[in-house]
Amino acid sequence: MEISEQSFAAAKRRGRRFKAAFPAAVAVRYDKCIARLVISLSSGVDVSFPLKLVQGLEAAKPADLTGAQISSSGLGVHFPKLDADLYVPALLEGFLGSRRFFGS
Repeated sequence: MEISEQSFAAAKRRGRRFKAAFPAAVAVRYDKCIARLVISLSSGVDVSFPLKLVQGLEAAKPADLTGAQISSSGLGVHFPKLDADLYVPALLEGFLGSRRFFGS
């Protein structure tokens, strides 16, 4: 199936609007003093939360978080040692895991 130039251009516009609506992750670190993962966003805001609240990170140790990789779009964070991913837009909307993870 071939995509027309018009469809491709429209998809690019939607992508730009989506990316503009959510600030990108620019840094990620674990802060031992407050025992929280901290994700710094392009907007200048830092988002932090305890690991136990995040599906896939709930049993992680600080050493498991080293080598975290921010996706090229800045919308995802990957933790290779855990094979776990966070999606920044979902994080900003308050979704830290599935309903099943939270027992809903």
